[in-house]
Amino acid sequence: MTRTVLVHLAFILAVMAAGAFIGTSTIPGEWYAGLNKPFFSPPNWVFGPVWTLIYLMIGWVGARKFLYGGARGLWGAQMVFNFAWSPVFFGLQLAGIALVIIALMWMAIVLFIRREWVADRVSALMFVPYLAWVSFATALNAAIVLLN
Repeated sequence: MTRTVLVHLAFILAVMAAGAFIGTSTIPGEWYAGLNKPFFSPPNWVFGPVWTLIYLMIGWVGARKFLYGGARGLWGAQMVFNFAWSPVFFGLQLAGIALVIIALMWMAIVLFIRREWVADRVSALMFVPYLAWVSFATALNAAIVLLN
């Protein structure tokens, strides 16, 4: 295998493994089930498949930033916020602080897309579905804060 393929595989596997670990160690429980949720709250089974696809794209983009440069700091920042959100929301049950974290994640994603739009359009476009999902998740988080 070439170095490029190995780097892509390593990033994808690392991001997906970390996401899977966080997802399985912060499974929504009684606390989440007891919350008032907005009408647009999807069933819990939706989150796993969506995050799997998003983590695949995040890993691919991370490999591109590692190999070719660009907005590495913004890629890293969104990962920090991404991996912090579930432990704060589900683990610590601090929906208000989680809302701040997801808003920072959203901003890092927007800045990443903006920065890479000209330099690496492929990476920017791969983050558009991620931005859409995090926008939805931010609205869901905000609604949970307001309703509870």
